[in-house]
Amino acid sequence: MNKDNLQQISHLRREYTRGGLRRKDLPADPLTLFEQWLNQAVEAGLPDPTAMSVATVDEQGQPYQRIVLLKHVDAQGMVFYTNLGSRKAHQLAQNPRISLLFPWHMLERQVMVLGSVEQLSMLEVMKYFHSRPRESQIGAWVSKQSSRISARGVLEGKFLELKQKFQQGEIPLPSFWGGYRITINSMEFWQGGEHRLHDRFFYQRDGAGWKIDRLAP
Repeated sequence: MNKDNLQQISHLRREYTRGGLRRKDLPADPLTLFEQWLNQAVEAGLPDPTAMSVATVDEQGQPYQRIVLLKHVDAQGMVFYTNLGSRKAHQLAQNPRISLLFPWHMLERQVMVLGSVEQLSMLEVMKYFHSRPRESQIGAWVSKQSSRISARGVLEGKFLELKQKFQQGEIPLPSFWGGYRITINSMEFWQGGEHRLHDRFFYQRDGAGWKIDRLAP
């Protein structure tokens, strides 16, 4: 970005005109609305509609974010998979609290999720692992996620080596690969509105149900 463009970014804005979100339209359970919005994101042809920003915190309180794909959602929570030796996994071992953000910009929507994680059982992980494309299974073996490497060629060489090794038969599940289920404590739904009068609704667990508050934009 050149200097002129940098000077202009403070003036970049647009109106949000796709529609509002009204309390009368809210279901009692936030997952009902989430699944509706996710289906609409898929039907609208958004690239990577299941992509979510995953935020964790290290032992010094430094937040980290990265994009991860949501792989399952139901009444028990939301699920994603990762290398258990990764930075995020080490941070979640120290502090299981997590934040997710689904940025569906083209629909002028965001969903934020706050909760805590627990590791999935080996049976759940194995079932998903063997449903992945074979090359993705090999890729899980190749990368010691978040570790320093000297060059991309190191990864490519290891991939070819393991592709040859696992040429026949089922690829075993790596012991360092797993998944997490997020127990949801709260969810916020954001729908863009004209004149910056956005609609925000915050669901928070309240006993067996949910308390719903409208938030100022």
